[in-house]
Amino acid sequence: MSHLLANIVGTAAALCSMASFVPQIGKIVREHDASGVSLNMYVVTVTGFAGWITYGVMIASWPVAVSNSICLGLSGVILVLKWRLSHRETSSPSQPARGRA
Repeated sequence: MSHLLANIVGTAAALCSMASFVPQIGKIVREHDASGVSLNMYVVTVTGFAGWITYGVMIASWPVAVSNSICLGLSGVILVLKWRLSHRETSSPSQPARGRA
């Protein structure tokens, strides 16, 4: 197999992986709602990316380490948003309606 073809496939796969988190982040930020996000899934996803980064560093594959670092950052944003929004919903008391006595 051509080394160039392998690099093209790897680059395309990395870009797709990185881009896949952007719509979810946008939706959460826009709607201020992460109820549809699985906390357990993103804990496992973040852990998996940390493992891939470690693997990439161990085998000196900087494309693996860098692309997975970006994915870790993006999935970490989703995890933090999920935690913050879930924490806010469960810890804040109901606010009375403004303008009512």
